[in-house]
Amino acid sequence: MKKIYLHPLPVRIWHWINALGFIILIITGAQIRFAENMGIMSFETAVDVHSWLGFILLANYFIWLLYYLFTGKLFKIYIPPFWRPVEFIKNSIRQAKYYGYGIMVGDKNPHHPTPEHKFNPMQQISYLMIMVLLIPLQIITGLMLWDPQLFSSIISLIGGIQIATLIHTGLWIFFSAFIIVHFYLATLGHTPMAHIKAMFTGYEEEHEEH
Repeated sequence: MKKIYLHPLPVRIWHWINALGFIILIITGAQIRFAENMGIMSFETAVDVHSWLGFILLANYFIWLLYYLFTGKLFKIYIPPFWRPVEFIKNSIRQAKYYGYGIMVGDKNPHHPTPEHKFNPMQQISYLMIMVLLIPLQIITGLMLWDPQLFSSIISLIGGIQIATLIHTGLWIFFSAFIIVHFYLATLGHTPMAHIKAMFTGYEEEHEEH
């Protein structure tokens, strides 16, 4: 068994702040949306917690962005090699087959992560879309709903506060589902806790082939 230092400390801190923050945002978001049907906390408390936590995760997002920009890892880790389309498509199909079938019959994961090539092709596509498109969109629509007057010009530009609410709620549903899928995939290491443990220690364990 060899160990690979895959998750540097700043990434682990960012990850767990994000994970905890998103879970609380989803719960408080549900409390705000279904105020008459949920009794976890008052509507006012849910709005306050949701707003404050939203700003904390906004700061956390920029910490992530600055870290990956200044270390030069954003391009290496998150950008799929579109300039090698045939190789990328083949690797994506191979990874999809593993997730869809191979994993159930004991096949080995075709992707072997390294610090410079951490994500498989499917992870690269999904994480790039989430970090560069969906999270910023959730932040922007969240700011619109937080202070509609301050962001009135942007709200008008996208077609009104109903559109901002629809996008924000739609992404709330997406991120709720994503966390469940993300947690499931995190249990697919050589032991159910292997990947989760690695997000605390930084080290992924990988069987050495002989």
